[in-house]
Amino acid sequence: MAWMRVVIFLHFSQEGICSFGDCETGRRIRSLEWSPLHRERRARPSSFHLAGRATCLLKAGVTMSTRPPMRPPGNAPALLLGFQPALALTGALCLQQNLGSSSPSKKQSKENTMTINCVTFPHPDTMPEQQLLKPTEWSYCDYFWADKKDPQGNGTVAGFELLLQKQLKGKQMQKEMSEFIRERIKIEEEYAKNLAKLSQNSLAAQEEGSLGEAWAQVKKSLADEAEVHLKFSAKLHSEVEKPLMNFRENFKKDMKKCDHHIADLRKQLASRYASVEKARKALTERQRDLEMKTQQLEIKLSNKTEEDIKKARRKSTQAGDDLMRCVDLYNQAQSKWFEEMVTTTLELERLEVERVEMIRQHLCQYTQLRHETDMFNQSTVEPVDQLLRKVDPAKDRELWVREHKTGNIRPVDMEI
Repeated sequence: MAWMRVVIFLHFSQEGICSFGDCETGRRIRSLEWSPLHRERRARPSSFHLAGRATCLLKAGVTMSTRPPMRPPGNAPALLLGFQPALALTGALCLQQNLGSSSPSKKQSKENTMTINCVTFPHPDTMPEQQLLKPTEWSYCDYFWADKKDPQGNGTVAGFELLLQKQLKGKQMQKEMSEFIRERIKIEEEYAKNLAKLSQNSLAAQEEGSLGEAWAQVKKSLADEAEVHLKFSAKLHSEVEKPLMNFRENFKKDMKKCDHHIADLRKQLASRYASVEKARKALTERQRDLEMKTQQLEIKLSNKTEEDIKKARRKSTQAGDDLMRCVDLYNQAQSKWFEEMVTTTLELERLEVERVEMIRQHLCQYTQLRHETDMFNQSTVEPVDQLLRKVDPAKDRELWVREHKTGNIRPVDMEI
């Protein structure tokens, strides 16, 4: 049985009418008969939802590609002229059929695209230049489209799942930071309590003079320092620990919702891909049946009538129609997944920037409070320093003598 490569081109005229052509065949294959109803139905989804995707990307603030423009739909905005999604199956749908084989090709448009885990990518050997959506920014929306092999097993992990794990880890780190600050608060409170208790100690309370005053100020400074540390711990709670705990309390719930949404779109994409493969197989069988009947009729090996040929051709046409419809549905599902991936990954990126910036600001607040505590502590020590500089043993001796003297007449020798 001869090999035949059939390339079905989908053309859209200004009226949106579809037609099929053929190439690389030894004989002319009759054009597939498309009903007016089919033409009208195919004309609408042919835009591949480009306008919707552009709106999504424009809202997300991504940069459009500057590659040569594709032919836009009639109502697509001018800004779309430079945007070509790498994941789209656009232009011609090429089907390579082995008419002598019972199994259809598993890869569509093998020279231009390849499908991995039901997602269609440009083939590495023929991939056109593809500009990043957000060049120079290392954005999430540019680097997590493919799946990655799971180091823990034989399966794969979706790029979005890696982003989600990073976000959840970031939330856990934030929680642990708040717990660290809480421990610091406990230490400060305990320290303040012990300082206050020590300031009430009566040890060396009998010291007199300028040294006694300095010693009394040392004890008083402990009470002042205890107050400073109590205020420091209170501010740590209200200005650092509490904001860290309260930031995005619903974060995990929101992430779970995003995960389920993207996962559902990916499942739908897999289902649509399975439908495409099933329709591709059906088209192969119909084309093989038509070819066999045509050859039998030509070499007079069968009594098949022209009516049988027409019937086989109608079935082949219907199979082609079904395949194109399935491809359209697949493209729509992939387009929707693409849009949601861009939107959601950019939102995750925004949340991560917000989280890091928020933590940075509150840690700066922590250091500021710590500096203030040091300054307040220094202010409690300054009076002690001043009094210590005034300590004068000679003056202390004078004051003590004046207060406690018992007489300044010295004893003399006894006379006989």
